Amino acid sequence: MKDALAVIRERTSINHFDSSKQIHEAEIRAIVADATQAPSSYNIQHWRFVAVTDPERKKQLQAAAYNQAKVGQASATIIVLGDLRGYEKMHTILAPLVKAGTITQEAADSTAQRAAAPYMNNPQFQRDEAIRSGALAAMTFMIAAQARGYVTGPMIGFDPEQVKRIFGISDRYVPVMLITLGHTAPGNSPRKPRLGVDEVLAFNQGREF
Repeated sequence: MKDALAVIRERTSINHFDSSKQIHEAEIRAIVADATQAPSSYNIQHWRFVAVTDPERKKQLQAAAYNQAKVGQASATIIVLGDLRGYEKMHTILAPLVKAGTITQEAADSTAQRAAAPYMNNPQFQRDEAIRSGALAAMTFMIAAQARGYVTGPMIGFDPEQVKRIFGISDRYVPVMLITLGHTAPGNSPRKPRLGVDEVLAFNQGREF
């Protein structure tokens, strides 16, 4: 495994993948397990993942992603979803703490109720938080993949409704992004420059950046 800071500074979005190399299901599972360590409001864990590895299914996904070749070339393309009703799982999420005696059932019920309150009858907030949490998990996924020797490319260039239709994804979930995953091939651009710290940071009050 690579050092976290090195991974952050070397990670870049890849457009050309070596289609001859595959990635085992166990490795995808390990990367997703890392991604689930990302933070989320009330630990709701809104993120869900669909790993597309079958060649025919990748072709279908590629068509829904405006025929971008990297979707078909990558060893896998991950559909990152946000659960709009993730708060409904709070009792399941808190159950291990109740079982361990860390909190009482009464406290768990109260926490679940508090967690659900901001989301109830507020579709915009449900969507905002599903995308926020999904994006946090997606970034964690990419860092974990890079640390394990793989490369990735986040994508928002796709038709979300078509993706949902092709893969049988219900309206409970919002597609956050696609992440192509695999091994690099020749032809990728070097890492792009970033704005300097003074161009993006202010202390104690906002300003025109």
